[in-house]
Amino acid sequence: MTDLIAADVGIRQLHARFADAVWRQDAAEFSGCFAEDGLWKIAGMEIAGREQIAEMCDKMLGRCSHIHIITGLPILDVKDGTAKGRLNMTEFARMQDGSTAMTIGWYHDDYVEVGGRWLFKKRHWGMKYRGAPDLTGHFADTPNYGAFPDGPADDEPTYVRPASV
Repeated sequence: MTDLIAADVGIRQLHARFADAVWRQDAAEFSGCFAEDGLWKIAGMEIAGREQIAEMCDKMLGRCSHIHIITGLPILDVKDGTAKGRLNMTEFARMQDGSTAMTIGWYHDDYVEVGGRWLFKKRHWGMKYRGAPDLTGHFADTPNYGAFPDGPADDEPTYVRPASV
């Protein structure tokens, strides 16, 4: 039980660092949440390695003047310095043009402990909603993977929302 508690605390701190980096639009800190060979799967893309993750983060966050994310508590399966997890996330964004959007989805994560610090080995974003905060926007027809630890296959692509949404 002690290993699970220590991993849970470390992984929650990882999510807190991730959310803080997004709020501050700090691509270096954002990418530092990933292992050197980490993989970020989002919007139909697979971004591999910290350097590429930092570049894509900078590009994506550059479209926003402000962005705030709220993470749920991760469900975890911990084994010998690695873990799998799933958590929901809600994102509120104000774009550079003044428009706003809310996004709701889930991250399916693989974690690795490196030097006493938990990092993302792989993140797979599953978007369920994007639109106005009153939920009048687009709900995506994305897979329901069932109870944890079920999730997407390693080669499964992430959802790409239609350009009109």
